[in-house]
Amino acid sequence: MSRQNKKPEVIMNEDITSKEVRCMGDDGTNYGIISTTDALSTADELGLDLVLIAPEAKPPVAKIMDYGKFKYQQEKKKKEAKKKQKVIVVKEVKFSVKIAENDVNYKVKHAVEFLEKGYHVKCRVFLKGREMAHPEAGVEVLERVWPMLEEYGTRDGIPKQEGRFVNMMVLPKAESKK
Repeated sequence: MSRQNKKPEVIMNEDITSKEVRCMGDDGTNYGIISTTDALSTADELGLDLVLIAPEAKPPVAKIMDYGKFKYQQEKKKKEAKKKQKVIVVKEVKFSVKIAENDVNYKVKHAVEFLEKGYHVKCRVFLKGREMAHPEAGVEVLERVWPMLEEYGTRDGIPKQEGRFVNMMVLPKAESKK
């Protein structure tokens, strides 16, 4: 399928090639099946456009409307839908296998701040060199971290290894979002 076929082109006014169309008005008026020239002259009288809605139908369905206004309203609806989308921000906190306890507490403090702000937190343990042979050491670090985060978020699955990292996702609890 080529790129040209992805976005359907709007067929309107003189570009409509069929001899007759099932014509409808913008206000809900049904003109029935009339010749394309009659539909175009009716649209011209009203100062509107004749837009083909269903070109595959027999006969094709056309609507008399203000196409500029219609297009503007479609764009407005798209923008409204985009505003209502929720953006999920993922913050990352990195640990190592040989991390000291005070460093764990410091990094957990940051993770708690992120969770309280409503961000998702990805806790990662980077495995260096021979640590790759024992990924369970990374899982142990994350299992040590989890009880400290438990009251601020919910864990999205168990820690799992992905390449050189052992990852654990923590989602904020519903009541902590403000």
